[in-house]
Amino acid sequence: MVFAHLDDAARYEALHPLFHQLFEYVKTHDLSQHEPGRITLDSDRLFINIAHPDLRSAEEQKLEVHRRYIDVHFPLTGVETCGVSRLADVGVESDAPFNDTDDFALYAEAAQNYFTARPGEFYIVWPEDAHAPIIGKGKIVKAIAKVLIEE
Repeated sequence: MVFAHLDDAARYEALHPLFHQLFEYVKTHDLSQHEPGRITLDSDRLFINIAHPDLRSAEEQKLEVHRRYIDVHFPLTGVETCGVSRLADVGVESDAPFNDTDDFALYAEAAQNYFTARPGEFYIVWPEDAHAPIIGKGKIVKAIAKVLIEE
């Protein structure tokens, strides 16, 4: 997992060939004014989902994992807390079998660590990072980029 400020994004671009394109797009577009929905940058290899979620309590929010995609979360308005655990340390079975079509599984277990993300910051989670985003009070606007893991 990476947690950083968008001003320092260039430092992380070497971690995936599509990160440069993603960070440039986020830096040059005001996504906070975008309607909820998908922005396609490179077919199913790189896209951004704009969401306007109501924040939840840590007890309500389940850990999620993905296999095919790296998530890059950008809070655009407001503040969110995110929980994170190493998937290998999650001690419960997923709520349902892994959903291959939508690339996710959920786990009803509290995260081991929590951090707060603000506009201008981002966090990257890989398949080994079980994460519970959108924790807090109120409503935010955020962008969640999906970056296909190159095989």
